[in-house]
Amino acid sequence: MQIGGVKIADTFAEAFPMTAARAIVTADTAAWAETCGRTMAGYATSVIGCDAEAAIERTLAPEETPDGRPGVSVLVFAFSREALEKAMVKRVGQCVMTCPTTACYSGLPAGEKAIKVGGSLRYFGDGWQISKRLAGRRYWRIPVMDGEFTCEELFGTTKGVAGGNLILLGTDRAGVLRATEEAVAAMRRVPDVILPFPGGIARSGSKVGSKYKALRASTNTAYAPTLRGLVPTELPEGVSCVYEIVIDGLTLEAVERATTAGLHAGARADLGVTAITAGNYGGKLGPFHIRLHDVLKSSAAPTGAGG
Repeated sequence: MQIGGVKIADTFAEAFPMTAARAIVTADTAAWAETCGRTMAGYATSVIGCDAEAAIERTLAPEETPDGRPGVSVLVFAFSREALEKAMVKRVGQCVMTCPTTACYSGLPAGEKAIKVGGSLRYFGDGWQISKRLAGRRYWRIPVMDGEFTCEELFGTTKGVAGGNLILLGTDRAGVLRATEEAVAAMRRVPDVILPFPGGIARSGSKVGSKYKALRASTNTAYAPTLRGLVPTELPEGVSCVYEIVIDGLTLEAVERATTAGLHAGARADLGVTAITAGNYGGKLGPFHIRLHDVLKSSAAPTGAGG
């Protein structure tokens, strides 16, 4: 299968379940809300080395937020509910409560599997914190130096899907990077997903394991152009650059929609992209197999798509 002269590999991205939460961060201005969201999502690219995977999902207009101010939604993923709660308490406490004018609310319903965030951070108020219950939800108001920090007591969680991915191969680094950026832009318009790596792109794709026992992952030698001829390679002749986009989503359907958007936007033969594939471990890592050909066949093909 091809799109616009770019080969789409007959393979699948292998994804796995992770627990997710959505934080709604608001501030007096959109600029401060975005600053806060970016800070909260810092150092959260991969659970290989971070406590969570996180990124801004989208910006929110005042009419979309609980307190009528500008905001952003931030999705946070971790391997378990316990790990997610620890990451959320630390990230909201250190990155949201500290940011001027902000407040933080749960963007998912708080059911039986909710985690305690504001209910843990309230102790920073040193006894001066107060709570208020509105429409069955409890909010903590913690005194800080520019007024009060408001944070919801409980945050809802859900079982999400992490590790979806696309891998773009090409002959020109600048061109492949531009095509990957365009794929990222298209994928970020899909609701309920994040692309947690810098600018949505990873250049250091990894394989499981290493020759060094202490490492759980190491460089993906099969996709490293400088190792061609030294190790088994997945790179066709002429390919000199590879970029990966990792996708985390609240549902499998959301990850599939983002995959489709990325395939169509990233298939840019005119920028030197020769093929798009996906990473998997033969089905041994995760239960979600996102087949590239299947998601393309099940979607409405935009102009320029070819078979």
